[in-house]
Amino acid sequence: MHKILLIGAGKIGEMITALLATSGDYHVTVADMSEASLKRIPKHDAVSTIILDATDHAALVAAMDGKFAVVTAVPFTLGRFIAPAAKEAAVHYFDLTEDVESTRLVQELAADSQSAFVPQCGLAPGFISIVAYDLAKHFDELQNVHMRVGALPKYPSNALKYNLTWSTDGLINEYLNPCEAIVDGELREVPPLEELEQISLDGITYEAFNTSGGLGTLCETLNGKVQNLNYRTVRYPGHRSILKMLLQDLRLGERPDLAKEIFEHALPITMQDVVLIFVNVTGDQGGRFMQESYAHKVYAREIDGQLYSAIQITTASGICAMVDLMAEGKLPQKGFVRQEDTDFSDFITNRFGSNYDQSTAMETAGIGAE
Repeated sequence: MHKILLIGAGKIGEMITALLATSGDYHVTVADMSEASLKRIPKHDAVSTIILDATDHAALVAAMDGKFAVVTAVPFTLGRFIAPAAKEAAVHYFDLTEDVESTRLVQELAADSQSAFVPQCGLAPGFISIVAYDLAKHFDELQNVHMRVGALPKYPSNALKYNLTWSTDGLINEYLNPCEAIVDGELREVPPLEELEQISLDGITYEAFNTSGGLGTLCETLNGKVQNLNYRTVRYPGHRSILKMLLQDLRLGERPDLAKEIFEHALPITMQDVVLIFVNVTGDQGGRFMQESYAHKVYAREIDGQLYSAIQITTASGICAMVDLMAEGKLPQKGFVRQEDTDFSDFITNRFGSNYDQSTAMETAGIGAE
């Protein structure tokens, strides 16, 4: 049985614990500063809990002793403490970060590591990169790789048409930071909340716009191989304009802690959500200009008698699948591991990754610029 240290006892941590512990192959030690959060962790013979300060290096290294891997489900700001401890303890490292700088630190630490460092293991970045790279491999020459993801409430009821479904810190971070893209064959940074477009999926109209971090390491992997590569977040129409007013005109972007306080005070959490995943790739196949697309919806549903939100399912299943593939020897066992190093068929047939394949495939009605 593989021993896992899971840092973070929030909504995603709860589901990671449930998936790994009930598989019969993992014992999970859940660590958090909050005793109240730890009390919400599922009770199971393969689960134990400890109070742990993720900024305490010595305590982190001690908690990792004898573990197969450390899995982090905490705000990206704590990665700079956890990743160095994982290297010292020589355990595999997995995180969910969308933060570009955090991933660069992990990549540096992994250069001479004896264990594997696998960041960005969630939905976007994460699964979206696995899908996009798998489609890209079908082409002799690539023209465009467009990646679109949205985690949305099924029943929007406020002006933002949005409910909190995952990390508020991560949400604000992706709205504020520059976004990587490849434009006309050149690697660039483009501004967040810009390049607004309309998307129609299953007859429903959405909007999409630039946000940071969703591409993961694909810009580095496909640089020099594709003309245009970009990632945009999907929301209901009107969301982007209100965000620009709040974050730019009212300058809340300069006070992210205040923005977080306002969002968490005003926007309720919902378990009734849907995750949209859309990838569109064009290029040359055998001398013809061709297109291949992947479109999928994942809904909230019960798993083993427990209701989980769509964002919980996609995020937790993604990182659990990567841990499982590492344990099975299907990923590099040391150094820096990119999401696109994962074989799509290995992921989607994995017992955890298959949760992505148990919802509704979409017929794409159309995509275009506004």
